[in-house]
Amino acid sequence: MTDLELATHAALEAGKLLRKHFGSDAVVDEASDHDIKLALDKESQELITTILLGAREGDALYGEEGIAGNQASSRQWIVDPIDGTVNYYYGIPHFCVSIALRVEGVIVVGVIHDPMVGETWTVEKGSPALLNGKPTQTSQRSKLGESILYVGCGKDDDALRTGIDRFHRASLRARKMRMMGSAALGMAYIASGRIDGYIESRISLWDIAAGQLLVETGGGKVELTPVPGYEDAYSIVASNGKIPIEEIL
Repeated sequence: MTDLELATHAALEAGKLLRKHFGSDAVVDEASDHDIKLALDKESQELITTILLGAREGDALYGEEGIAGNQASSRQWIVDPIDGTVNYYYGIPHFCVSIALRVEGVIVVGVIHDPMVGETWTVEKGSPALLNGKPTQTSQRSKLGESILYVGCGKDDDALRTGIDRFHRASLRARKMRMMGSAALGMAYIASGRIDGYIESRISLWDIAAGQLLVETGGGKVELTPVPGYEDAYSIVASNGKIPIEEIL
């Protein structure tokens, strides 16, 4: 089984778990003003870890719910077991499983699986980005006035203020704005031409690792700027590579 096949298998199995329990009374492990953690987050990551490291026992795994495997390995799986946990908890069917493989610091495999819609984006470095096995690419739109933009607002005061300011500026220029609650799906939607740009002042690596490879392979651009004081957190500007997204920054 290739690395891409393995990642896809793990994402699909985790998706089955999440779909099975969707709409039930999910157990909350942690709660804060703007976020929650579910027991299913951990269960999903444990399932993914078992599948990935069971087949690649010398690899490392870095996920939202912790690390596993050989952390000295040059091969690192980057996992978000539920991207869109708050959506999931409130019964909103917009969430996904995101898995990427980074080798020697370079993302070489990405999988994003939406178990509710039944869509799976897959990509391997050097090969086309695929949606359910068919090639997909970013939109050809080049005008902000024709675009749909996704602006994330983060989870602390500074990130919220920045996000709201950007949302306001973008609303005056774009055709439509969206705040969807899943960065990974936002990236997948850019990769397949559904939306045209995504901006957030602080997002974690596991949210966007697979999506970055998808967007760039599909013809788009992704700019990541490390956020001082936060490990593996970035300010992100992703787009189809054609709209002048810098005009709203």
